[in-house]
Amino acid sequence: MKKILVTGSAGFIGFHLYRRLTAMGYDVLGIDNLNNYYDVNLKLARLKECGFEPENIAYGRMIESPLGGRFCQLNLEDAAAMVKLFHKEKFDAVCHLAAQAGVRYSVENPSVYIQSNIDGFFNVLEGCRDNPVEHFVFASSSSIYGSSPNIPFREDDPQANPVSLYAATKKSSELMTCSYASLFGIPSTGLRFFTVYGPWGRPDMALFKFTRAVLNGTPIPLYNHGDMQRDFTYIDDIVEGVVRVLLKPLCRADQIPFRVYNIGNGHPVGLRDFVHAVERATRKTAQLDLLPLQPGDMYRTWSDTSKLKRDYDFLPSTPLELGVKNFVDWYRGFYGE
Repeated sequence: MKKILVTGSAGFIGFHLYRRLTAMGYDVLGIDNLNNYYDVNLKLARLKECGFEPENIAYGRMIESPLGGRFCQLNLEDAAAMVKLFHKEKFDAVCHLAAQAGVRYSVENPSVYIQSNIDGFFNVLEGCRDNPVEHFVFASSSSIYGSSPNIPFREDDPQANPVSLYAATKKSSELMTCSYASLFGIPSTGLRFFTVYGPWGRPDMALFKFTRAVLNGTPIPLYNHGDMQRDFTYIDDIVEGVVRVLLKPLCRADQIPFRVYNIGNGHPVGLRDFVHAVERATRKTAQLDLLPLQPGDMYRTWSDTSKLKRDYDFLPSTPLELGVKNFVDWYRGFYGE
C-alpha cells in the first residue's frame, strides 16, 4: 500500500491524518473543496502547516509540498473531475473524511448534506469501483445511533431512528458502501467517530466554542440546561485508530468485505464537567447560558470499543484534562489570546 487518497485533507481530522501518513513515508494526495462552512483561513492555515502556500492553491491545480505529499482543491460533487482523478492516480487506498459536518446546520441547510454526503460520497465509491483499491475507509459518526436506548452504543445496535439529516446521510453512506462491497468486492471499513476534539479543531465544535467564550468573557450556551453527555475523543487517538485500520484491511477476510467500528474514548463526560476542564486549562471562570435541547441533538453518546480492541488491539487513551489543555494552548498560540 503506497499511494493513499485523503479526502477532506484541509479539515480537522483529515489534516492530522494527512500529516501522519506523509510522516510515515506514504505517497499521499489530499483533496478538499475549501468551502465556507467555517473560516476558510483556518483551513488554509492547516494546509500551510503541510507545506502548501495559499497563493498556489486553485481549483483543479495539483501542487506538491516540500514536506511531502500533494494537494488539489476539488469538489466531490464534480463527477467528471473525480473520474479523471481516480483514473490517473490509481490509488492503493482511500480514506474518505470529506463531508458536510454539523448536526444543527443540517436542520437549516439540508440540501448541502445531500450534495456532499450522498452525491459526493457516491462519486468516491464509483472511483473505487472503476479503479480497484486495496482498502476504502470512510468516516461515519456516532450520530447514527440516534435515539437508541442501548448504552453504551455497540456496532450491532439498531440504527433505525436517526434524529438529524446529518445522521441519516452518515447511515446512508454505510449502506451504500456495504452494497458496493457486496456487489463489487471493494474492501471497506466504516469508522464511527465519537465527538473528536483537539488542536486545529473546527470553530463549530464544543471545545472551540467553550474556549473562545471563556477567554472572551462571554456566556457559553449549554443545551438541555447542560444535562448532556459526550464521549469526547482526542484527535491523536482518532488518527492512530484510523491509521491502524487503514493499513490492515481485515474486512478482506469476510464474505462481504465490509466492517464498521466505533472509535471513541469509552467514557462519556457531562457538558458541565467539560466546561470545568476548560476553566482549569484557561484559569478563568465560565459564564453559562442554559438553554433547552435543540432539534437533532442527542442526550448522550457513549462508545463500546471492544470490537476495535479485539481486532486492532487499540483503545483511545488520552486523558480529557491533557487533551483540553493541548487545545487551549494551541488556541492561544494561533489566535494570540
